[in-house]
Amino acid sequence: MSEAILEADLPIIDPHHHLWDLRPMLSMFPEPHHRFIETLLPVAHYTFDQFNAEVTTSGHNVIGTVFMECGAFYNGAYGEGLKPVGEVEFVNGVAAQSASGLYGETRLCAGIVGHADLTQGSAAGEVLDALKAAAPSRFKGIRHQGAWDADPEVLGPPFHAPPELYRDAAFRKGFAELGKRGLTFDAWVLEPQIDDVIDLARAFPDTPICLDHCGTPLGNASYSGKLEERFPIWREAILELGKCENVMVKLGGLAMHNCDLPPEGPAAGWSSEKLAPLWKPYIETCIEALGTDRAMFESNYPVDRWGASYPVLWNTFKRITAQSSKDEKAALYAGNASRFYGLEDLLA
Repeated sequence: MSEAILEADLPIIDPHHHLWDLRPMLSMFPEPHHRFIETLLPVAHYTFDQFNAEVTTSGHNVIGTVFMECGAFYNGAYGEGLKPVGEVEFVNGVAAQSASGLYGETRLCAGIVGHADLTQGSAAGEVLDALKAAAPSRFKGIRHQGAWDADPEVLGPPFHAPPELYRDAAFRKGFAELGKRGLTFDAWVLEPQIDDVIDLARAFPDTPICLDHCGTPLGNASYSGKLEERFPIWREAILELGKCENVMVKLGGLAMHNCDLPPEGPAAGWSSEKLAPLWKPYIETCIEALGTDRAMFESNYPVDRWGASYPVLWNTFKRITAQSSKDEKAALYAGNASRFYGLEDLLA
């Protein structure tokens, strides 16, 4: 869908996107494909050229981005524990490609969030050091996703974490290694698991944590048709999370198939005028809970392509914040991401 770009000069740091080649993985899943697989098929191959084209032709003023781990380009030659280093090596090369200036002014992957298996306990420290060595100026922290639900259809293959991962003693021993190195942590869980993030944040009050995707409200599988019913439960959890001063929240992820906002996809073609009322209660609640200084808008691309094109996605956010002040917009769209991930040079 093509529509006029709102506030085209507003600087944006997109703090959450992926690059990958999922074709080998997706080929392992037989027909019929789960809805999650259907979501990924149109973007199974999504690397620098595709994302750069999305950003540079969007009409929005995206000045930089942060890559988020997604299990892509692991290097098995490094061994099981260290194989995620391959992903950071790959992305650091992409970042250098972008930094050359030959592909536009946007600095793609100016920040890199990798992965380390924190259930290794203190041994995770070796992996963190290797990740940092692979991208000394760009590596900012890790994500160890904890998404799980008793209904396997909610997520679908292949990304189920163990239940209550963030409460596991070995995981927390590994998590402590982040604080020793001043690294960030991105938490991806589903809405019923937000309490696990709250408990983790309280146990490590000095480690910066970002809750991804508004905590992933659920409207699919066994949660189908229950968004309105569950909204107060989600809201109460987000308000409690907001009391943890070391936590930020990413405003986005609502176009994922899990949320059913919208229910159609992929690339549903909904306008920003139609999407804004669906997303507004979630985004405004997150801002109410954490304030405009602890929230940042994200694209979650290409996953959120399920429900919104890149230009429409950012237009939707801008409609929701139309009444916000200039300073609030500066924080929500770039300043907070810059501060959390140490990208102040992008705004210099």
